[in-house]
Amino acid sequence: NSFLATKITFINEMADLWEAVGGNIGEVSEGIGLDSRIGKKFLQAGPGYGGSCFPKDTQALLRTANKANIDLSIVEAVVEANDKRKLNMAKKIIDAFDGNVEGKVIAILGLSFKPDTDDMRDAASLTILPFLQKNGAIIKAFDPEAMGEAEKMLENIIYTEDSYSCVSNADIAVVLTEWDVFRALDIKKIKAALKFPVIVDLRNIYNPTTMNENNIRYTSIGRN
Repeated sequence: NSFLATKITFINEMADLWEAVGGNIGEVSEGIGLDSRIGKKFLQAGPGYGGSCFPKDTQALLRTANKANIDLSIVEAVVEANDKRKLNMAKKIIDAFDGNVEGKVIAILGLSFKPDTDDMRDAASLTILPFLQKNGAIIKAFDPEAMGEAEKMLENIIYTEDSYSCVSNADIAVVLTEWDVFRALDIKKIKAALKFPVIVDLRNIYNPTTMNENNIRYTSIGRN
């Protein structure tokens, strides 16, 4: 699990690089994933790993190493980078508002750490949403399964019954979990429901060309 966490952290940092120099992290992931020594799994850029296993097991490995007086600098760097990753993704959302989200309504699509679960343990939403609120944002959210668990961990969130209700009259939509239901959304309907045609996709589930064709201001990870 610590090694898989390292793969995720590596591709996330490569996504930052490709975004800066111009390119598509999806092509990079596909290319290196073709190498049988590496494999395709856990090479999807996103807002950082979460869940019950990776955070727990990386920390457990570090504790074991500490007791043995062994320096695991790579694993330490992975844990630190993943924590920073979540904050940087929150800042990325704020950047979509030119650095000011005071009084802005942000529609969050997805709360769980991954799709097809209600597991909120160490989910990116637990870092990103409070940071946005601290900066004055108003949060609306929808998740197919995790809202009940999210209510126990997050405060002052407006929960909605579906995706379209979530984005209705919001200033921006943010994809935080790659649920299939979000992939299947009618983009034209989403655009019409938003106050401004702005989508921040932290899971790269949409095609940038489609967003451009619909005149949507689209921000994703590691793609230009």
